[in-house]
Amino acid sequence: MPLNTRAPQTTSKAGAATDGILPAEEDERPVPEAEPVAPDESADRTTEPDDEDAPTAGNEVAETEAAETETAKAEAAETEAAETETAKPEAAETEAAETETAEPEAAKPETAETETEEAEAAETETAKPEAAETETAEPETAEPEAAENKAAEDRAGTADGPRPRFRPRTWRADHPLAARVLGITVTVLAGVLVVVSLVMPNRLASFRPAMFTRIPVEALIGGVVLTALPRRPRLVVAWVGGVALGVQTMLNLLDAGFYQYLGRDFNAVLDWPLLSDAYSYLQDTLGGAGALGVLLAAVAIVLVVLAVSALSVVRLGNVMARHRSTSTRTVLVLSMVWMTCTVLGLQFGGVSLAAERTVTMLKARSDLIRQTIRDERDFANTAKVDAFGATPGSQLVPDLRGKDMIFTFIESYGRSAIEDPVMAPGVDKTLDSSTQALAKAGFHAKSGWLTSATYGGSSWLGHSTFLSGLWIDNQNRYRTVTTSDHLSLTKVFKKTGAWDTVGIMPGVQKGWPEQKYYGLDKVYNAFEMGYKGPKFSWSTMPDQYALEAFQRLEHGRKRDKPLMSEIILTSSHTPWAPIPKMVGWNQLGDGSVFDAIQKAGNKPDYTYTSDTHSKEEYGKSVQYSVTALTQFLERYGNDDTVLVFLGDHQANAHVSGNHASHDVPCAIVAKDPKVLDRIASWGWTDGLRPAHNAPVWKMSSFRDRFLTAYGSTPHPAGD
Repeated sequence: MPLNTRAPQTTSKAGAATDGILPAEEDERPVPEAEPVAPDESADRTTEPDDEDAPTAGNEVAETEAAETETAKAEAAETEAAETETAKPEAAETEAAETETAEPEAAKPETAETETEEAEAAETETAKPEAAETETAEPETAEPEAAENKAAEDRAGTADGPRPRFRPRTWRADHPLAARVLGITVTVLAGVLVVVSLVMPNRLASFRPAMFTRIPVEALIGGVVLTALPRRPRLVVAWVGGVALGVQTMLNLLDAGFYQYLGRDFNAVLDWPLLSDAYSYLQDTLGGAGALGVLLAAVAIVLVVLAVSALSVVRLGNVMARHRSTSTRTVLVLSMVWMTCTVLGLQFGGVSLAAERTVTMLKARSDLIRQTIRDERDFANTAKVDAFGATPGSQLVPDLRGKDMIFTFIESYGRSAIEDPVMAPGVDKTLDSSTQALAKAGFHAKSGWLTSATYGGSSWLGHSTFLSGLWIDNQNRYRTVTTSDHLSLTKVFKKTGAWDTVGIMPGVQKGWPEQKYYGLDKVYNAFEMGYKGPKFSWSTMPDQYALEAFQRLEHGRKRDKPLMSEIILTSSHTPWAPIPKMVGWNQLGDGSVFDAIQKAGNKPDYTYTSDTHSKEEYGKSVQYSVTALTQFLERYGNDDTVLVFLGDHQANAHVSGNHASHDVPCAIVAKDPKVLDRIASWGWTDGLRPAHNAPVWKMSSFRDRFLTAYGSTPHPAGD
């Protein structure tokens, strides 16, 4: 600053004020102000005057220099404070120590010491930017060793916490080839998964390579949409579409499972309650731990399918957006190929190359939902109409008065048991030998075929169809009819007032409100027959024991009225392992005799390992049930006993095959020849085994035919 300018009053850190006016002399030249110096050059600078001849002595000069020094130090202190906040702890401690040392010395008036302090302050200020510059230096100017040290520091972490050991961006930069191969592989797998999901069939029998070589039109439409959308809408559409694709995949798998075991597709409106029944079945066959394991595995599969489907669509959308022009050309070419295949009807392995599977399935599912809702309304009106609903009790089954009626269902007893080459030899032999044994006891039989409303499971639908005379093929219809006043076949006998009615239900293990609809005065469930022996997989007790309990509790008792009974036998229920064996009727006791038989039998998973195993064990279970029932009739039947027995449905596809009918055998057995004479016009086969060409009726037609054959007079209700 010019020497003839009054210096401002300053206060040093020591507390002394400096205020003075320097005299102007003609031969003095003004000292030029210091020019800004770059940080890397400041270390060579000093605060001394450029002119060595300039006066350096005198108190006024010293005071002026001291004031300037103090001003510079104050400014430096402010700068140091700001920089200290962001500096490393070690640097902050060093600077603080240097500042504390320099501050007392600043108060000394000696010029030499002041100049030394100014030089040290300048060096300190110069060192700071150099240090900062070193820390933030670009890789190309940094020393190789410094770069290696920094990389090691990054891997080891900082004082704030450990850094991730694996960083995708760093890994991709360090391994470009591996990253590229991995990225291409993931993209290809995502594309394959999406295509497979779009063309996946919903039948296990259709899972063959040709089904997965098709071009799905849904993929082409999705490609166009994802390529055209901006980033945010694209991500939303990709996530929603991916989840929807996962849901469609799970529905296809449910369809496949339902068709394999129940012979029909999954109904998204009605079939959810069946999942709890399936879990109960797993508990009975695999135990609590096994059922829980299957449940957790199923939940995990659902979550994985949904997540992987969504991530796959998102990845494909991002890849197409990055390569928009290539994606557009690819989609265009594939669209032309798809249209060509459609027009020309090109096929591979008997399957059209142009696919629109998802669109077709979506339409089918929406149609099924609409049909289900419409059916719920229409069937309620159908159930109100009953040809015998208003018939007085005195006009119902007059030709069966005085007879002990036994209606028996044999679980899973279907046509395949009699005609399949694996199972038929053993089952047919049992039916023929039982026919002969019954004939020796004075009983004769006629048999035919009924087409069940269900397949592979849901036995209650078959029972209600047979007894109600209505086609009950879904859960909604079952609920509707069993809560209505529609007349069931078993309730007919109760309505007459001429029979006592009872139910033997070893498969019922909880409340059964349907008892009222079926007109049963008393029902014995699994816990009311005194059984103390082991379970045979799902079956709570062997059929032989259930029949003996029926004899002990109801059939063998003296009564004023004949007895009408409904019996559900369970030993031939899937999984058909282990299977009970016949023991002496006098040895049954409380069922403990079956302990050794159960332990010696196959485990339930034996039948899951092979369809052949399933067929063999299923055939043996049917033989056991038929033998137990016919021996019971030989042992405890009399001249007034009439037995009607049938299967409720075919066994599942593992046993009956993928294209089996829903037919089941039905037989009527009696000693009184008049009973069989009443059905002579039916054209049924003599004996317990119906001929292959015997009449086949819908199961729902049996009630009215039976009531008519035995003298009931129709009086319609609900018209």
